[in-house]
Amino acid sequence: MQVIWKKYGFSILLLYLSVGFFVWPVLGVVALICMLAPVVVALYRDREWCGSYCPRGSLWDNVFTKINSRKHVPQWAKSTWFRSFMLLVIFIVFGGQMYYAWPNLDAIGLVFLRIILITTLFGGALALLYSPRTWCNFCPMGTLASWVSAGKKPMSVANTCVSCKLCAKECPMQLEPYKAKGSQFIDSDCIKCEECIHVCPKKSLSFEKNLVVKNF
Repeated sequence: MQVIWKKYGFSILLLYLSVGFFVWPVLGVVALICMLAPVVVALYRDREWCGSYCPRGSLWDNVFTKINSRKHVPQWAKSTWFRSFMLLVIFIVFGGQMYYAWPNLDAIGLVFLRIILITTLFGGALALLYSPRTWCNFCPMGTLASWVSAGKKPMSVANTCVSCKLCAKECPMQLEPYKAKGSQFIDSDCIKCEECIHVCPKKSLSFEKNLVVKNF
């Protein structure tokens, strides 16, 4: 299921938007699941939703990575102030739109659809200019997920790591797991996509805690 969502999630997103806007507006309410899921999953599995199940993440990985393979994430996108600002703006806009749409179900559905479409277009523009996963650094729901996760799923970096830095080059979030050699790598921006694990030539990275072998 995880592999299917990572590979085809963006197709479901496009179908969802098409049907919602042109056929059945109330379908937009389903977006509530994608708004709550990142936070709920983060309580147990950190930001695994963002890296494995988010339909928009699938779009960044399967479409925009082929167009723009650069991994540069602008510093402002990672700043606390900008993340807080985006969270505030989204909830103010969302709340205002919901106020005027209530209690019309079709109108409520369109609020969700518009928010998703606009933020996807914005994220797509950033994916072309910077890293395909730039949006994920300040996605409002991703931000909330990072606040509640508290390192629920740390990555173990074994002493077999040779600091080749391939993990850092492959990481869509511009993180550097190799620097935690012989210990656990914990970063609220890690979306548990496992790209670094797949590229590691020494198989030194894992989410299995017993991978770490301490030097005495």
